[in-house]
Amino acid sequence: MNPPVALTVAGSDSGGGAGIQADLKTFAAHGVFGTSVITALTAQNTAGVRGISAVAPDFVAAQLDAVLDDLPVAAVKTGMLATPETVALVARYAQRLPNLVVDPVLVASSGDRLFTADAERAYLELLFPHAAVVTPNLREASVLLGRDVLDADDAAKAAADLAAYGPRCVVVKGGHLRGSAEAVDAVWHDGEVSLLAAPWIDTANNHGTGCTFAAATASLLAGGASLVDALAGAKSYVHSALVRSAGWTLGAGHGPLAWGR
Repeated sequence: MNPPVALTVAGSDSGGGAGIQADLKTFAAHGVFGTSVITALTAQNTAGVRGISAVAPDFVAAQLDAVLDDLPVAAVKTGMLATPETVALVARYAQRLPNLVVDPVLVASSGDRLFTADAERAYLELLFPHAAVVTPNLREASVLLGRDVLDADDAAKAAADLAAYGPRCVVVKGGHLRGSAEAVDAVWHDGEVSLLAAPWIDTANNHGTGCTFAAATASLLAGGASLVDALAGAKSYVHSALVRSAGWTLGAGHGPLAWGR
């Protein structure tokens, strides 16, 4: 019996903790055959990003065509799309991208914006309407909505407001929620907001948590899970990965999560 197939459309992380590298490890951990379309190359490690080189949109399209023409992709996860043109390109492919999980990578760990306001508008207006799930973190939700998203009430309101752009589900990831002893995500689905919580893990090894959550969600959707079960399973997987890597010392900065089961 063939494994389900998932596709990640994202940037390469030379340090291995996030991006394409984290996505493919997460797919494999869920028994999913991983395919990839690389949108950008980054020079980075655990301490930070030193440079970004975007892939030309026509070559992103060539990669998409190569994968989609040959393999039965059952779910797709997007990460760093690098330019407004690439966001628009992926939106044009949306009818060929089932179970689309959009992780709008817009803000660096330092809090600096990675791209221009044009990219943010492209996400909202072009890509979000096609998404099964969008998974911004607090900083990304703040950028997309043009206001601070700082606590659980802010996150719940942000999830509802982002849902107005058309995705079936919105998860505002609250790993950095102020004043919380738990990692709490606000989930908008079917017109209601609920909370997805797990115990807070005190570790610096948290590089790639957002990528891993979105990739785990796509993996579970590819395997036939319902949206609700996929989100719960992804939350559990990320929590377990943080627990298992909490004591690692890999690099001088924010280290990676564990992978596997």
